[in-house]
Amino acid sequence: MEEHAVTLTAAEWNVMECLWERSPRTAMELVAALRTRTGWAKSTTMTMLARMEKKGLIACGQAEKPRSYTPCVPRDEAVRRETESFVERVYHGSVGLMMSSLVEGQELSPRELQELYAILKKAEEGRK
Repeated sequence: MEEHAVTLTAAEWNVMECLWERSPRTAMELVAALRTRTGWAKSTTMTMLARMEKKGLIACGQAEKPRSYTPCVPRDEAVRRETESFVERVYHGSVGLMMSSLVEGQELSPRELQELYAILKKAEEGRK
């Protein structure tokens, strides 16, 4: 699957989270996990699995009985793409505006501030 094509719906995130936590998983394992997580019926889960397989988000071992599913998209890639989409859509691509919005009005702990400084320092060093 191409990187730029990774865009997941909220429902797809639920399925992918189950598979990122542990895979491969059988359809029945996913039905049980998603019933607990979302309250979905078996038919809803099976429909989602078929759609996601068709989109290339997950793969199904056809030769195996029972059939098992694995993710085709790494979690970090999906998270990165979702973050980029969010920043573009909500903050017009401005990470600074996003960070300002996130910290404005919130008291950050010394540990959280250190984490932010470390992230910024790493970014700065990467540009040298």
